[in-house]
Amino acid sequence: MMIRKFCAYSLLFVATLFTCSRTIAQAPAKTASKTAAKFKPPVVKTLLGNLSGSTAVAGVEEAKNLISQPLKIADSKNSAYTVASYQFTYKRIGITEDEETGKTSPQSDIVSRQFDTTPLPEVWQTNIAESLHSGESLYFFDIIVLDKLGRRFFAPELKITIQ
Repeated sequence: MMIRKFCAYSLLFVATLFTCSRTIAQAPAKTASKTAAKFKPPVVKTLLGNLSGSTAVAGVEEAKNLISQPLKIADSKNSAYTVASYQFTYKRIGITEDEETGKTSPQSDIVSRQFDTTPLPEVWQTNIAESLHSGESLYFFDIIVLDKLGRRFFAPELKITIQ
């Protein structure tokens, strides 16, 4: 009987303690927050040489020259924007041989990396130029651009298919 009373009083004490702590706690302070001005990014296009868009097509020799050029972002008035970073993917096609049958078949793979400078580093330019051939693609995406006030926004992707 005494254990029941002790449990009941203990439970009542704990419940009261939780209730009081909720009512005694301080209300969160209201901070004055500034609402950021709405930023509408300008309509821009992504250029590599004279190619733009997600359906650009280039020959092998033209693409070898383009890969060494800087990625440019411009609006309709040809105002240039600074490229902060971008992702680049090179989809290449190689040949694999089945060891049992000796048959060869084309196989594609991708090489990708994030960059913060343009044009691509010299090593990438050399490797791509040495192995570039028809059916492969160069893909620039997740391009983050800065305007003159330092505001960041995304530029459209650029995908070049090699013919």
